[in-house]
Amino acid sequence: MDTFMEILSLVLKALILYTTVIGFFCVLPRKKLPRREAATRFAVLLAARNEEAVIGSTVASLLRQNYPPELFDVFVIPNNCTDDTAGAAEAAGAKIFTCLAPVHNKGNVLQQAMAALQGKGYDAFCVFDADNLIDPDFLARMNDAVLSGARAAKGKQKSLNPGDSWVAGCYDIYRENFDLLHSRARGNIGLSAKLMGTGFVVTCELMEELGGWHTETITEDTEFAAQLAQAGVQIKWVPEAISYDEEPVSFRQSMTQRKRWCSGVLEVGRKMIPKLWYNALSFGNFRAADFALFLTMPYTQVLMLLPGAWGIWNTLQTQGWFFALTLSFIGFYAGLVLTAFALALIGRRPLKTLWKSILLYPVFTASWLPLHVLGVFHKTTVWRPIVHNKTRKNEVPSTAIKL
Repeated sequence: MDTFMEILSLVLKALILYTTVIGFFCVLPRKKLPRREAATRFAVLLAARNEEAVIGSTVASLLRQNYPPELFDVFVIPNNCTDDTAGAAEAAGAKIFTCLAPVHNKGNVLQQAMAALQGKGYDAFCVFDADNLIDPDFLARMNDAVLSGARAAKGKQKSLNPGDSWVAGCYDIYRENFDLLHSRARGNIGLSAKLMGTGFVVTCELMEELGGWHTETITEDTEFAAQLAQAGVQIKWVPEAISYDEEPVSFRQSMTQRKRWCSGVLEVGRKMIPKLWYNALSFGNFRAADFALFLTMPYTQVLMLLPGAWGIWNTLQTQGWFFALTLSFIGFYAGLVLTAFALALIGRRPLKTLWKSILLYPVFTASWLPLHVLGVFHKTTVWRPIVHNKTRKNEVPSTAIKL
């Protein structure tokens, strides 16, 4: 048993070491994209299910882009709605796209919309969630990326309501963590940004090469990112292109949302990890290998329970349960609080607003583990809406930090 645990621990430590080493590349200076004259024609896509309360402000923020209005169209795609999402979107100035085939998930929506709009004079598709607010320079900065050769690009996501609760603030810290240690670090060495989420762009030319959008899982963004990695396509990191997400304010809502994320990522892992490793080993595709390792991390966290529990058990036998558990808890808690504090400083977040989130960030982080364990054994197939509690002001926050 000891030998097995030692081998497992060594493998897990190697995966963690890889992630840590990659993260260090975030300290390198980032090469900013040159500003380009507006020329890319965007089809902006918003899949919307029962979003009547917020879709108007999302469309309004898009129509206020600092970008020639003749070079982009905003399409709202209502699906399985029981409210007047379509009416609210149309009243705000969006074009309505109606799905003709049954819709079971967001991937079905994007597949139908992109297939219908391909060949209609657009250069790139831009995908948002229906509850986002968009920085006025978003399309201009994505135009810079496309004209500089990017075939897929991801903007920076920030929380719209980090001060509404400690949970919403933890999301903001969590996003900053991934932006810095994943997207910026990988962008500095030619790997891909974390596409998962909202606010990404993909060229129509690339979608034609891929045969259109064809995802099947409940986390269509993760699956699409895996497909791009398999194809060796870099997802360009464009932090100057900012969108704002309204976050859940209650811990229960957060657990519901993240349970779906975890289950979907694990499903993508089961489906794509073998394909990614085959591609990486057969063709030397390091982007495929990197994403395969990323998809492995949830499984790694679950497996870490075994050597972790074994180590605590051995310590209990020699030093006593109180000392072992107290030392482990203090180290875990203090380390994550300091991490959250550093991320808030790096992201120039207001500490007065986020102090509860900083202190409770270890709770938010630890709560991922049971969700990953549950996701290994239980597949989430039903989308559950997140109730919007934020009073929308139809404009993005006045201070948009672009790192």
